[in-house]
Amino acid sequence: MVDWQRLSDGERAMLERLFWSGGLSRGELASSVDFSKSKANLAISSLIARELIEEGGVQPSSGGRRAEVLRLSHRMGVLAGIDIGATSVDVALLAPDMTVLDHRSEPAEVRDGPAALFARVRDLLREARERCGIGAAQLLGIGVGVPGPVAFDSGMLVNPPLLPGWESFSIRDCLAEEYAAPVFVDNDVNIMALGTHWRLRGQLQNFLVIKIGTGIGCGIICHGMVYRGRDGSAGDVGHICVDPQGPICHCGNAGCVEAMAAGPAIARMAEAAARAGESPRLMELLKRNGALTTVDLGNASRAGDAAANAIVQQAGAHIGRMLAAVVNFFNPSHIFIGGGVARIGPLLLASIRQSVYQRSLALSTRHLNIQYVPEVESAGVIGAAVMAVQETMLAGAGRERNGRS
Repeated sequence: MVDWQRLSDGERAMLERLFWSGGLSRGELASSVDFSKSKANLAISSLIARELIEEGGVQPSSGGRRAEVLRLSHRMGVLAGIDIGATSVDVALLAPDMTVLDHRSEPAEVRDGPAALFARVRDLLREARERCGIGAAQLLGIGVGVPGPVAFDSGMLVNPPLLPGWESFSIRDCLAEEYAAPVFVDNDVNIMALGTHWRLRGQLQNFLVIKIGTGIGCGIICHGMVYRGRDGSAGDVGHICVDPQGPICHCGNAGCVEAMAAGPAIARMAEAAARAGESPRLMELLKRNGALTTVDLGNASRAGDAAANAIVQQAGAHIGRMLAAVVNFFNPSHIFIGGGVARIGPLLLASIRQSVYQRSLALSTRHLNIQYVPEVESAGVIGAAVMAVQETMLAGAGRERNGRS
């Protein structure tokens, strides 16, 4: 097991620079820290000797001799990224440079309770290790994302509206029965935001990630770090009211955007349109399958079904109305849209954009870019692993943790 406490601040800075860059030459790495050239080279040699960094090929030639690229060493161990959704679970093993070694996804039902779900998570993680020939002791850290508010320091969920019975369950204790590696737990949208942040190599410092699925949540990257708020509930935008006369949300309030534009609400609107005779296409699917999904609605919308298009536009307008308030408050450079409902198609994204730009102040949207989450399929597990890296390898003694204050 690596003793991270033995790292100097300069060595830790080098590891962090390599992590976010994906690889640097010796010269680039040496110049990235406030060391003399000789001291930097000694630190690099020490990190290589301790198998914390390694040579990983050569850079493209710029006319002279091609420089060797240094990266985080695959020999130091692996990370586990676990992304729990309301209806799915993803488990992956990753190298310290975020190379995905193994990734499995399958349907899951969080309402079955945490004990049953994490029994399956442990099975999936064990199977992944066996496929890769990796022992339990080789895990450096485990990151877990869950669809609910999390008290980050304790790793416990706090009044999770989508997860009845989960508040008193310790994910850390459950995984500690099999693994000595530290376990870190956060909201699933925060880890999606971290995954997006890493994909973009930390180039964007102030942006939002909106996950639209069974619920609606927001991950906030502020000054390059996840902002969690005082108690871990920052970004719970699904319960912003967009219509005081709207339906009652599972939180007990009326007109929350989650109750009007998340996956279950969209599916209900699709079924209502089918039964009202507004869409023969949706009615045929409803008769055949007994229920409609957002995938069905998306397919109908892309085929030009008028009723489906109206539902998509209505959902996008509600989400955009909520986001306009957030944009006026936070003034992000980008909003990335992800989650299962985002797969409905381009009309949803267009409707969200139209509503945001229509309702936000001109100055707040002058440089605003709204698009899909890049490589959304792996953003969650990569974000969970990024969290584990930050909290184990890169968090120095006395260093302020990401957005905890």
